[in-house]
Amino acid sequence: MDVLVILPRWVGDLVMSTPMLRALRAGVGPSARIVGVAKPHFAEILAGTPWLDDVVPFDRRSRDPRRRFLAVARELRRRRFETALVVPNSLSTAALALAAGVPRRVGFAGHWRRALLTDVLEVPSVGGRRDVWSPTRTGMALVERIGLPAGPLTPELATLPEDERLCDDVLARLFPDRRGGALVVFNDNGAFGPAKSWGGEKFAALARLLLEHHPEARVVVHCGPGDRDDARAIASRVGHPAVRSLADEPNLPFGLSKALVRRAAVMVTSDSGPRHFAAAFGVPTVCLLGPMDPRLGWSDHPALREMRLDLPCAPCGKRTCPLGHHDCMRLLAVDDVGRMILSLLSGAAAPQAAPGGSSRVA
Repeated sequence: MDVLVILPRWVGDLVMSTPMLRALRAGVGPSARIVGVAKPHFAEILAGTPWLDDVVPFDRRSRDPRRRFLAVARELRRRRFETALVVPNSLSTAALALAAGVPRRVGFAGHWRRALLTDVLEVPSVGGRRDVWSPTRTGMALVERIGLPAGPLTPELATLPEDERLCDDVLARLFPDRRGGALVVFNDNGAFGPAKSWGGEKFAALARLLLEHHPEARVVVHCGPGDRDDARAIASRVGHPAVRSLADEPNLPFGLSKALVRRAAVMVTSDSGPRHFAAAFGVPTVCLLGPMDPRLGWSDHPALREMRLDLPCAPCGKRTCPLGHHDCMRLLAVDDVGRMILSLLSGAAAPQAAPGGSSRVA
């Protein structure tokens, strides 16, 4: 069986799809050909994993015509696939599978794409309302639809030797006099929008609280290329050599992020893509949830502690707070988050997050 997998266009969704890729490879065997379609540079996220034979870059808004719809469709048609798993729930990805000439096209209903798919799945209803599934669950359902057994729902990633060497160099530059303390990674960025952000002032206060209890710790504020100023501001607010950011690193590849998160004793993060790197490496994680339904980001991560508030307006799913107060994130207290991170660092028992559930803060 030759399988085309059209992969998600968000970092976190891609990582949550790795259980599907692992189950797909186990089901079809090593002799089958599995090719992924992903945004340019997303192959870096999957680098080191054994499931895909190739990744074809696709971005319908790219300036490079070789990566836009028609050119990618022609390339995929030339390669002749039997089955396509269309993971994103978008019209354009279903249209790409059709334009690629794949005879069997499997995906979930929505976005007026039923006619473009041969196998249409529906998220089941619970109590008369459609349930909310993460890419972890929908991806595994696609695997089962083509007759293959499901596998564990734990995400998985790998690092390359060059990723680890780069991380060694970065940590040596950031902490020339601190080599043995617990590494804690803060992350407040996300391409979704400002509604997911906890804010630099609160992260700075959390760093001070952490260092009061663990003066030997090292805190790295993670960032992407578009978040450098915010990350730099957090470290500057603390003004302590134990708190540094990636803001001044000339290159910020995904490999560096993976290697850094893999080494963390604890990660404290907004509900953005890097939180799923922690899940893939089994890193204890405190995730600060505000506007998003926690079920959308669910995967099997036993060391995850989700913190959110039960508010009438949450989850709203908006990129910016429609009411202007941002209470779902603003009212998450530093002391509450601090207690959670300290319990993880000490190895003490902390509330478990059930599938789709959370450790809630009243």
